[in-house]
Amino acid sequence: MVLEGAKRAGCDVTVVGLRGFCDPLLARGADRFIWSGLAKLGGWIRTLRRHHAKHVILAGSVKKASMYGRFRLLRLLPDLTALRIWFFQIPDKRNDTVLRAVAEEFAKHGIIMQDCVHYCTDDLAPEGILTKRSPSEAQEKDAAFGWHIAKEMGRLDIGQSIAVKETEVIAVEAIEGTDRMIERAGELCRQGGWSLVKVAKPSQDMRFDVPTVGPETIANLKRNGAKMLVIEAGKTLIVERTKMIADAEAARIVVVSKKE
Repeated sequence: MVLEGAKRAGCDVTVVGLRGFCDPLLARGADRFIWSGLAKLGGWIRTLRRHHAKHVILAGSVKKASMYGRFRLLRLLPDLTALRIWFFQIPDKRNDTVLRAVAEEFAKHGIIMQDCVHYCTDDLAPEGILTKRSPSEAQEKDAAFGWHIAKEMGRLDIGQSIAVKETEVIAVEAIEGTDRMIERAGELCRQGGWSLVKVAKPSQDMRFDVPTVGPETIANLKRNGAKMLVIEAGKTLIVERTKMIADAEAARIVVVSKKE
């Protein structure tokens, strides 16, 4: 979405693809495509400067759990820039802390990080009930209940999503990400009928970690018994919106997009 939008805007686009996370098909649309490692921040900067980049956008997702585990230094082989930031420069390892430090490092080298939605604002969720099916009274209560808790989690930079049913918290998102949390909620609430509330942080930095949903989200919710998805209008990216809504209709999942 970002690549296509940037090309429509007439940009010359260099893609630095992170091994294990990036779809190699992006190479077809980019002016140039270079593979790199997850912990090679210095390498990303040198690559972009070599190709005279003035702006950078972080697009897609990285499973943060990949940064932990045994022998992580040997597995990731971080460069000196990444090591300096990770171990000596940042006070904690929360998403916003890490990514702001990355943005500052880019800026030191004359590369300004832009909002990740800069070239795909049309894909932000509109306000309203996006499916034909409307939420029940109980679901509306769950949406309101979960919304405030999810916002507080976002303020603390813990996660963006929460699973609720009958005004009770079933699961909250942390380092595992939304998909794994959905699976855990399904295991904990085997009778189904629960709701997923996914929101932006109260002070959401649109350069990174913007909430994103799509057909895969709906498929995962269906597998795990959820019956409603609540997202934040104007601050949530929807991948393949038409297909996502059609899949939600088929799965009898209500999709609601609301503002704070």
